Amino acid sequence: LTQEAKTELHHTPGGWSGMSRVAARLCQERAATDGLGSNKNAIKYLKQDYEVLKQQCLQAGTLFKDEEFPACPSALGYQDLGPYSFKTQGIVWKRPTELCANPQFIIGGATRTDVCQGKLGDCWLLAAIASLTLNPDILYRVVPKAQSFQKDYAGIFHFQFWQYGEWVDVVVDDRLPTRNGELLFVHSEERNEFWSALLEKAYAKLNGSYEALTGGSTMEGFEDFTGGISESYELRRAPSDLYQIIQKALRAGSLLGCSIDITTAAEIEAMTSLQLVKGHAYSVTGAEEVYYRGRPEKLVRLRNPWGKCEWTGAWSDNASEWNYVDPKQKQALDKKVDDGEFWMAFSDFQRQFTRLEICNLTPDTLTRNEVNKWDLTLFNGQWRRGSSAGGCQNYQATYWTNPQFKIRLDEPDYDHEGSLDEPCCTILVGLMQKNRRRQKKMGEALLSIGYSLYQIPQELENNTDVHVNRAFFARNKPAARSDPYVNLREVSRRMKLPRGEYLIVPSTFEPYKNGEFCLRVFSEKQAKTQCVSFLDGFNINTCREMISLLDVSFECHFITFKVSGSPLQNFPMRWTKFALPLSRHMAGGIKFNQAVLSAQGGRNLNHLIIGCFSNLKLTIDFDGFVACMIHLETLFSKCLCSEAKGNSENFGISLSICYIHSI
Repeated sequence: LTQEAKTELHHTPGGWSGMSRVAARLCQERAATDGLGSNKNAIKYLKQDYEVLKQQCLQAGTLFKDEEFPACPSALGYQDLGPYSFKTQGIVWKRPTELCANPQFIIGGATRTDVCQGKLGDCWLLAAIASLTLNPDILYRVVPKAQSFQKDYAGIFHFQFWQYGEWVDVVVDDRLPTRNGELLFVHSEERNEFWSALLEKAYAKLNGSYEALTGGSTMEGFEDFTGGISESYELRRAPSDLYQIIQKALRAGSLLGCSIDITTAAEIEAMTSLQLVKGHAYSVTGAEEVYYRGRPEKLVRLRNPWGKCEWTGAWSDNASEWNYVDPKQKQALDKKVDDGEFWMAFSDFQRQFTRLEICNLTPDTLTRNEVNKWDLTLFNGQWRRGSSAGGCQNYQATYWTNPQFKIRLDEPDYDHEGSLDEPCCTILVGLMQKNRRRQKKMGEALLSIGYSLYQIPQELENNTDVHVNRAFFARNKPAARSDPYVNLREVSRRMKLPRGEYLIVPSTFEPYKNGEFCLRVFSEKQAKTQCVSFLDGFNINTCREMISLLDVSFECHFITFKVSGSPLQNFPMRWTKFALPLSRHMAGGIKFNQAVLSAQGGRNLNHLIIGCFSNLKLTIDFDGFVACMIHLETLFSKCLCSEAKGNSENFGISLSICYIHSI
C-alpha cells in the first residue's frame, strides 16, 4: 500500500487493523483473477522474491543467507532434533561448494537414484519425490529449471509447492546440515548432485523445520507436488481391476505409493523375512506383464527410497523366475543392482503390502479411456470451539453447528451407471486439514476428520441458504460419507450419486477441536456449489462488525441474537442477496457535510467505502452493505454526540442509495 492509502485506512471507522485486513482481502481477490497462486504465477512465500534476492547477491558479490530459515538449530527441529538432542551434536551447515569440487544441481536429468534417505524419518516424502522423477513435466513445475552452481551462482535456489489451493514459491539458501563432511539427510547417489537435498530443505522450511517432516503419508507429498487429489486402496479389499488401474495411472503420469501397516510402534521399520520394511513408504514405478512358462504373469516394480534393502522373494533381482522369461524382455526389465528398486509378482504385492495410494492429476483417467476435464470447487473453512466445531454424528447436540456446504448435481456422467430413469453423477470429495505439520512443535497433532453427504428432500431444495438445524439431521441419514474418521491430512472418496441437491458436512471426530480446512469437490459435470451461511445471511465478519460497533445482546442458542439500539433490529432475518454496483449507482449516492469529513481528517469517504467494502467486481454485496451501514451509523452517532456537546457545527446527513439492483 502507498503511504497515502495507509493514512486513509488509519482514519477509517474501526481503525487501521480492521480496514487493513479488508484491504488485504481485496488485494488478494483481485490478484487471484490475475493468476496469482497458479503454478505460472506462484505466491512468493514469506514475500521473498527469488529473482530480486538473487540479483541483490550478485551485485553485492555475496552468497545468499536466508534470514527466514537460518542455518541454526531451530531449522533442524524442536524435540528429537532439538538444540540439546544428541542427534544434533556435531552438525555443521555447509554449502555444496564446500563439500565437493564440482557441485551440480542436476546431473543428466533427475532420476529415482537421486533420492536416498538420510537420518530423517521422511521416507513418505522421498517416495513422493522419487515418483516425481518419472514425469519430467510435473518435476520441473516443482523444481524450476535454470538453477545452477556455475552460471550466476549466488547461493540461492527456489522450489514450488501446492498449498491448499495455491502454489507458493519457496526460496532457500544452499547451506545444508552435514556431519563429518557428509549430508545428514536426503542425498543423491552422485555425491556432487544436490537438487533433492535442496528440495527437501525448501519443504522443511515450508513446514517449519526438518523434524516436522518426520512421519506422514505419501499422498501428502503427492498432492503438494501436483495439486492433484489422492485415493487410497486397501489391497486386501481392492477392486478386481486394480492392476489395470495401476497401469492406467502410471501411463497418465499419476504418482503411486504403497506401504505395510504396523500394529505396534516396535514394528516401525521392522524387516520382514523377505526384506520388506514395515511402516515404510515405497514408490510404485512400473507395472508390466511377462510370459512365464507359457502363461502371463503380472509384475509391479517398487522402489525403496533408502536406495537399498530390496525384496528377496519371487521375481527379485536374483530370482530364478527370470530364467524362464523371453531374453529380450528379461534384459529390458531385470536389473541386478542393489539400488532399492525391484520387481515382484502382483499377487505377492497384494499379499505383502497393505495400502496403495494414487495421486490423480486428472482423476477421471482412472475410470475412463477418454480424458475429460473435471469441474473443481474449493472451499476454505474452519472449526472453532464454541461455534463451529461440532464433532461427528455421535454428538447430536452440536453436530449441526459444523460448517455446511451445498452442492447441486443436475447433469449425469458421460457414461453414467444406473437406470435411464435415475442416472448417476460422479464426484470426488476431499477434506484436507491445514497447517498441522507446522503446529507439531506446539504439541498439536493431526485431527481425526471425516465428512458426510445428505440428500436434501425435494420439498426443501432451493430453500437451504441458511444453516440447517439439529432437527434436519435427526430426520435424515447420510447418503454417502468418507471412510471412518482418521488422523490423516486429507480424507477423500469417489462416489456416484443420483441427481439432486446435497449438503456436505465436514467435521472432526470430537467436538470443540480448533482447526482450519479446505474442502475440494471434483465433479465430472459442472456442479452448482455454495457455502451455507451460519447466521441467516450474515457472514462471520459482519457479525463481528455488529458485536464491535453496536450495543449487542446475545441469547445463548448459537443462531439467535438480537441487535438493539439500531435500525437493524427491525430487519427481517431472511435476506435476499443483492449488490450495489458502485461505478453506476453509488458514484454520488453518499454525501457527507463538512463535519463528517472533519471526523475523517478530510479524507474522501466514497473512496474509503469502495476500498473497504467492495468486492472484486467493485460491487457491495449484502454483508458488505450491512457492515458499511453499521460503520456509517457509528460515525454519524459520534458526530451527533459532538454536536450535542457544542463541539461541532450543525450538519445534515444526506444518504441516497439509488437503483438497488437485486440479484
